[in-house]
Amino acid sequence: MIIYSGSKADFMVQVEEDTIAYTIRDNILEKMHRKTPDAEFRSWVNSLEYMYKVLNDDGIPRNSGIAIEYNLPNTAKRVDFLVSGYDAKRAANVVIIELKQWEKLNKVEGLDALVETFTGGRERRVVHPSYQAWSYAEMIRDYNEYAQMAGVNLWPCAYLHNYMRVQDDPLDDPIYKDYLDEAPAFAKGDVRKLREFIKRVVETGDDSEILYEIDNGRIKPSKSLQDAIVGMLESNPEFNLIDDQKVVFERIMELSRQCERDGRKRVLIATGGPGTGKTVIAMNLLARLTQEGVFVQYCSKNSAPRTVYAKKLKGHRTKSSIDNMFKGSGAYVEAPRNAVGVVLADEAHRLNEKSGLYGNQGVNQIHEIIHAARLSVFFIDECQRVTVKDIGSVGEIKRWAAVNGAEVHEEGLSSQFRCNGSDGYLAWLDDVLEIRETANYDIEGIDYDFEVLDSPDEMRQKVIERNQGSNKSRILAGYCWNWPRAGRADTNTHEITIGDFEISWNLDGGEAFALSPTSINEAGCIHTTQGLEFEYVGVIIGDDLRYEGNHVVTDYTKRAGTDQSIKGLKKMEREDPKHALKLADEIIKNTYRTLMTRGMKGCYVYATDPNLRSYLKERSAVCV
Repeated sequence: MIIYSGSKADFMVQVEEDTIAYTIRDNILEKMHRKTPDAEFRSWVNSLEYMYKVLNDDGIPRNSGIAIEYNLPNTAKRVDFLVSGYDAKRAANVVIIELKQWEKLNKVEGLDALVETFTGGRERRVVHPSYQAWSYAEMIRDYNEYAQMAGVNLWPCAYLHNYMRVQDDPLDDPIYKDYLDEAPAFAKGDVRKLREFIKRVVETGDDSEILYEIDNGRIKPSKSLQDAIVGMLESNPEFNLIDDQKVVFERIMELSRQCERDGRKRVLIATGGPGTGKTVIAMNLLARLTQEGVFVQYCSKNSAPRTVYAKKLKGHRTKSSIDNMFKGSGAYVEAPRNAVGVVLADEAHRLNEKSGLYGNQGVNQIHEIIHAARLSVFFIDECQRVTVKDIGSVGEIKRWAAVNGAEVHEEGLSSQFRCNGSDGYLAWLDDVLEIRETANYDIEGIDYDFEVLDSPDEMRQKVIERNQGSNKSRILAGYCWNWPRAGRADTNTHEITIGDFEISWNLDGGEAFALSPTSINEAGCIHTTQGLEFEYVGVIIGDDLRYEGNHVVTDYTKRAGTDQSIKGLKKMEREDPKHALKLADEIIKNTYRTLMTRGMKGCYVYATDPNLRSYLKERSAVCV
């Protein structure tokens, strides 16, 4: 969807008459039913006057196409400014311009294509503007059938019109070279350079025809994207389907084909505990559906699974349009009905009601996913809901499916591929944590390496030994130690201290915790490890879980003040103490159940409460 379109001549007149920003504001209200904040309105006034200066050259044809705020299909992302026309060989060209108000930025080492700048009222990590422009071009190349068939050439760039370059500027740091080569960055004083960039590829006008065709083009994965993701998947044997994973996979493929044929809306709910292969199925579906020409996206609330699985698919590549296939669960707030063929909602138990930075956007993430997709697939384990805001449940999905007129299908995953394939360990864990009563009092006969250690140092040493050679073991901890923003990128800052034992939370400034070789020296939390798996894990249980009066008890007041998962519980306790404490108990026990099932081969535990250590030792005595 294009918010504003016209010729260069139209644009120039409206800027001169000071009406362009009002036109855009009115079009957004009409097309998107959204009011424009004052800050966004002022940014248009400022940036579009700079673009007026850039285009104020007779060498850029008056009938060149201009588009402002082009909404990329089924994303919350909008391309700021586009110029279309033909070059000397009559080839179709579109210049994509990402406009920025920034005045300064800092580079971010260790993370691909990120910078730090002041935006949204504080310093934030955001993508480099050249990466942003390049990724928008890739999205159009990969999914717009008209651009593919007509061979439209896309020329992305960034224009930071308030940004004064200095020598050795972080904007141009070598770590961003791949993206700068694809999408050059223009700064304050670069009007002529940007003008020449446009004039090289737009020599004659097109009367906005190219932009019109792109805006109305069918969404279809390109052949190059299909080949790329299938090749990436085939090179990852860990994504092979086994047993009932294959059954569920084929069922979803069948439903997708039915949706393509009859246009009806469908929902599939796939339930399964830890290690039953929910994400493995999702990755295979992502590849196979793309290969069949279906517009498919993987989404999750947590960024950790998206980061890790996108990286595994890309391998050693850093610059890959595969990233565009991975979305946050809040990406569908403004998506039109049936804009996507299939949405694969992994970790669906973690879905929230509201979206956005301040939790004030949209109606309900489950509703928005179902609304956006012809087929929405929810992979869910209700026993992994670990925050106050988690609303994902089978009942809630069915409720919103009915609202959207969607046909509901259900599949179960029972084969256990984590915890050495031991359903007995999971049943024992539920019993020992008093989540549900089972017949598994101890773990006799269970082929799983479980041990309770007397000190966190002993636990750390065992995990380090298991990690040697494979880089597939990690230390995890309950969220009982603060994680202040200062020091998050400093390995010498040890937030978790237990006597003489010290360790950092996983560093906010390096490669993903599950992949970085150095993260064996750090501790992961529920928010950075849920949805992932390792060979062995060491779990530190904090004071929020104790053993008192012959029962496992929880205490949410012992959680860290920086833990957002329990935000609102104190107020809830004042209003409805019974409900609040029941919810807190569920969150804390589910958190440790989740952490203690991340290991495929073994789990080593240290609990700060000595009574809990003794209880866990007694219940697992046959293994020690």
